[in-house]
Amino acid sequence: MSTLFIVATPIGNLKDISFRALEVLKGVDLILCEDTRVTKKLLDYYQIKTSVLSYHQHSKLTKVNYILELLKNGKDLALVSDAGTPGISDPGNKLIQEVFNYVKIVPIPGPSAVTAAASICGFSMDKFIFLGFPPTKKKRKKFFEEIIESKHPVIFFESPYRIIKSLCDLRELTRMRKQINTDTKIVVCRELTKKFETIYRGTIKEVIKQLENPPAGGTIKGEFVVVVER
Repeated sequence: MSTLFIVATPIGNLKDISFRALEVLKGVDLILCEDTRVTKKLLDYYQIKTSVLSYHQHSKLTKVNYILELLKNGKDLALVSDAGTPGISDPGNKLIQEVFNYVKIVPIPGPSAVTAAASICGFSMDKFIFLGFPPTKKKRKKFFEEIIESKHPVIFFESPYRIIKSLCDLRELTRMRKQINTDTKIVVCRELTKKFETIYRGTIKEVIKQLENPPAGGTIKGEFVVVVER
């Protein structure tokens, strides 16, 4: 039986990858990736010559069928995301649903922005909720209501273009609902594991102020992970 390996890759620092992951990426017949250009940087860094094939949320059914045929024909494949663990806020789970009846699925664990942020936030994280990215339009208010109504810490992702807006929306909703103290602490992680990694801590208001005044008058860049204390 052929195997589909679900391989976690670095979220920033290319050295954050396991020996086992490198061994798998070298040994499979093909690597499925969100963006071949991003994955090629990792492969080139470790001098891995395995061929790559794009697979992402917009891939058509014909692509899925092609992948399934490769697996049925005995090819071993690896699935990676641009960064972190496949299946976490990416379409890896959809592919697994299509092929698990025909192949062996093997996880190769490793980096995850969710667990990285949880490990350094300083909150009690025995239980927490992960919500992915906030909707940009519909159901946006409902997303933040779920955060303030949660009994456990909440982790979500955000882009540099909407991070301040999202924190402002969260702060306004907490003020209106008064269901949690407006002094509730949050931790915002920017560019985890990368050169300009920055961790912001404080109340929602304090962190917004920090983000609105970046060092040296620079602009907000990078991907963000937000942890809300409960």
